[in-house]
Amino acid sequence: MMYMHNTVSLEEELKKANAARTQLETYKRQVQDLHSKLSSESKRADTLAFEMKRLEEKHEALLKEKERLIEQRDTLKETNEELRCSQVQQDHLNQTDASAAKSYENLAAEIMPVEYREVFIRLQHENKMLRLQQEGTENQRIEELQEQLEQKHRKMNELETEQRLSKERIRELQQQIEDLQKSLQEQGSKSEGESSSKLKQKLEAHMEKLTEVHEELQKKQELIEDLQPDVNQNAQKINELEAALQKKDEDMKAMEERYKMYLEKARNVIKTLDPKLNPASAEIMLLRKQLAEKERRIEILESECKVAKFRDYEEKLIVSAWYNKSLAFQKLGMESRLVSSSGACKDTGACTPARSFLAQQRHITNTRRNLSVKVSATTSD
Repeated sequence: MMYMHNTVSLEEELKKANAARTQLETYKRQVQDLHSKLSSESKRADTLAFEMKRLEEKHEALLKEKERLIEQRDTLKETNEELRCSQVQQDHLNQTDASAAKSYENLAAEIMPVEYREVFIRLQHENKMLRLQQEGTENQRIEELQEQLEQKHRKMNELETEQRLSKERIRELQQQIEDLQKSLQEQGSKSEGESSSKLKQKLEAHMEKLTEVHEELQKKQELIEDLQPDVNQNAQKINELEAALQKKDEDMKAMEERYKMYLEKARNVIKTLDPKLNPASAEIMLLRKQLAEKERRIEILESECKVAKFRDYEEKLIVSAWYNKSLAFQKLGMESRLVSSSGACKDTGACTPARSFLAQQRHITNTRRNLSVKVSATTSD
């Protein structure tokens, strides 16, 4: 009876143990599935955190690039306005020089600073564009290095997550081994049969898994150690390039300050030279107006002098012609008088007394009238 009772109780315990074993295996399977899901989700969370960090860095870089482009746009607007103002001033000065070339012979000295200023602004703009081009190449190189660094960081992050999961797996396996060892020690005294052999097999399988996980962990640790100097070197290069870029930004700011100082000096020089921009040069404007008025009056007087000379010359010509005409008339009168006096002397044998100049002129005109009357009478007959 005792034997039958013991066998029945042992069979019931065996059934309970088998049911508990199957339930334990299902639990273990569920735990393994949950561990795999947890590892995949942790990997995904790490990748998402890394991507978020990378996107935040890109966002900061884009904000810096936006600020730099805004500053570049403002500087280009200022240079464009300065060039436009200098061109307008130069055109205005050229027009004034063409309209009053005689009174503004010293405008060349005033135009030269504007030309120098325009050349200076153009050279400054070319220098800025070259610096921006150089900064673009350096930024491209920095972006390439940052991309390589991000890839290596991503790889390191994946390896670190795998290492962390492997460590957790090792701890779990060690805990399972300890549990198996305890159960083996507890059951060693009771039964040394099939259960002990199964437990030994499980222990050996867990030990093999543990060694494999240790080997994988060592390999990943070696990969991380190999990637660490490259990451440090790339980070050092990026830091050096960022320091050089910051230094160039400081140089650009110092050059912009010097450019503004030179531009202010050029404005002051232009204000002192240009009478329209300088209100303190009223005396110079007054003197220039007086000079232009005097030159205009000199031109008017020269033209009047030429007209007076022409009139004087014309009067002299009229007087000389009148004198020559009177001489010719006098000569004709003398000849006619001589002819008439010689004819009268021949006819009467006695000469008429000498006449005055006016009497001779009257006699000549009377003789001409008589001759004209006689000629008209003969023609009518």
